[in-house]
Amino acid sequence: MLSMHSQLKRSFPPASLDAIERAIKQCEANHLGEIRFVIESALDCAAVFADQTTRERAIEVFSQVGVWDTEHNNGVLIYVLLAEREVEIIADRGIYRKTGIDAWNHICHQIEAAFKQDRYEEGVIQGIQAVGMHLNTHYPASGENINELPDKPILL
Repeated sequence: MLSMHSQLKRSFPPASLDAIERAIKQCEANHLGEIRFVIESALDCAAVFADQTTRERAIEVFSQVGVWDTEHNNGVLIYVLLAEREVEIIADRGIYRKTGIDAWNHICHQIEAAFKQDRYEEGVIQGIQAVGMHLNTHYPASGENINELPDKPILL
């Protein structure tokens, strides 16, 4: 587990986390959606023994960090399981109804492809921008644009 934490720090140093936070903030200025970014170094032993999938864990994290708690049900979680270099995007029901799962899977694959080339920060920022394009389409900024969820990445 200690080696995974050091891998997390190498893949996402503080400067990268700051850049990701700025990308979320800039992206959210253009729409009413909310984006949360969570990185988990590895699943804990109980999850591994229970054969928990990355998607199941992402759904759990979606709830734990309150992405579902937005006024228009338009929160989106970008979840990274670093040990597996897997990405899941979980969209709240408001935005999910408008986009379906294929749009999110495509973005996940793009981020994962960047990870295979050790382009972590770039892959995540491109993913945030791609999520933002969908949110711009379905929830364009109009009037007051309240930031309902923090933009700072979460490390688990």
